[in-house]
Amino acid sequence: MLIKEYRIPLPLSVDEYKIAQLYMIAKKSREESQGVGSGVEILQNQPYDESPFGPGQYTYKIYHVGHHLPAWLKALLPKSALTIEEKAWNSYPYTKTRYTCPFIEKFSIEIETKYFDDCGHQSNVFGLPNSEIDRQIGIVLGKIP
Repeated sequence: MLIKEYRIPLPLSVDEYKIAQLYMIAKKSREESQGVGSGVEILQNQPYDESPFGPGQYTYKIYHVGHHLPAWLKALLPKSALTIEEKAWNSYPYTKTRYTCPFIEKFSIEIETKYFDDCGHQSNVFGLPNSEIDRQIGIVLGKIP
């Protein structure tokens, strides 16, 4: 398993970013959905109560990505390779998102995100054991312009 940590300071508060994030997700989903076989299909969108991080919202989406590929490549790939599945647990300011592709069953990307009102200087925000911290590929710390 590859572990990569990014710390991205933003010129917004955590509460402001939450509003901006929800707006941009809705806007991008609408822009990407332009007919049959394109865009984002929301299969589940439901609240949950049981979580170490408090109540939140669970979503299960399918992204139809075929329209982003050249026609010759689309012709070579099976239909299952043209979709990405997303399962997301949003207990803001903590989120966990898992991406999978039905075509490649053993492949997945899992993203855990925590939002803090600071400049990204907290260490080990996910509470990883030292053995996992040593396996990290590095920390990318951006600067606020």
